[in-house]
Amino acid sequence: MTYDYELKLMGSEGYTKDSIGNQIPTLKETTVLCKIKSVSRSEFYNSAKSGLKPEIIFVVHGYEYNEEKQVNFEDVVYNVIRTYATDFEEVELVCERIR
Repeated sequence: MTYDYELKLMGSEGYTKDSIGNQIPTLKETTVLCKIKSVSRSEFYNSAKSGLKPEIIFVVHGYEYNEEKQVNFEDVVYNVIRTYATDFEEVELVCERIR
């Protein structure tokens, strides 16, 4: 399996203030290459019991992932609901679509 797809990791870089002083998070997008895997049938149904709907698994290099909670793939935003380190170099990001 090769890293054929681009994935944007979306993490918080800090906060800015608006005109009345409210803190607004600033997002930092980092583009990385990834692999794509399907969610297993058992994981899909077990997660549904908890109200989660995993749709896709992105595999990225562990040194590129910094605990980002959202990703953007082909203009679709996903929440990272679980991570799994398969070995020293790779991390699986189990994601559900949010918009």
